[in-house]
Amino acid sequence: MATLSILEVPDPRLKIISKPVESFDGDLKTLVNDMIETMYAAPGIGLAAIQVGVPKRLLVIDLQEEEAQGEEPVRNPRVFVNPEILDPSNEHSLYTEGCLSVPDQYAEVERPTQIRARWQDLDGKVHEETMTGLMATCLQHEMDHLEGILFIDHLSRLKRQMVLKKIEKARKMGGGHVHGPDCHH
Repeated sequence: MATLSILEVPDPRLKIISKPVESFDGDLKTLVNDMIETMYAAPGIGLAAIQVGVPKRLLVIDLQEEEAQGEEPVRNPRVFVNPEILDPSNEHSLYTEGCLSVPDQYAEVERPTQIRARWQDLDGKVHEETMTGLMATCLQHEMDHLEGILFIDHLSRLKRQMVLKKIEKARKMGGGHVHGPDCHH
């Protein structure tokens, strides 16, 4: 397994609309394993293939909910190949979202509270599930990436410009990337 480089705004590849996965082969399994390792290393709870420069309709999610106080989060990565939303609820909720491609920036985004999703697994088998809460929000966020949409695209133009200016300023001060708690220099 390998840790892949995560694309960051304003990389134009983040705006590419991803193509459906057609081959459920060893290459797909390798990519998924690398994406999961990259997501954990970042650290994040979701990652779409386009965020590592691969324009395929593929994403991984692991909410890593903690088991008990002081224990390591339980890892249970989920893989969604060619995901689609079938039935978003009319009820919406706000959630403060962040994104590995928009480093160290967070904003409230409104999304349907509940969704019914359909996707394939690594063997091509079709699954359907109703999702709520953080899983529903995260899946919608990651699926936006497959359409070339970032969470900041849901913000007003003014708020989006402020976020992009903060990232640019941090890069200028930090020499190329936004420094976070996981930097080792």
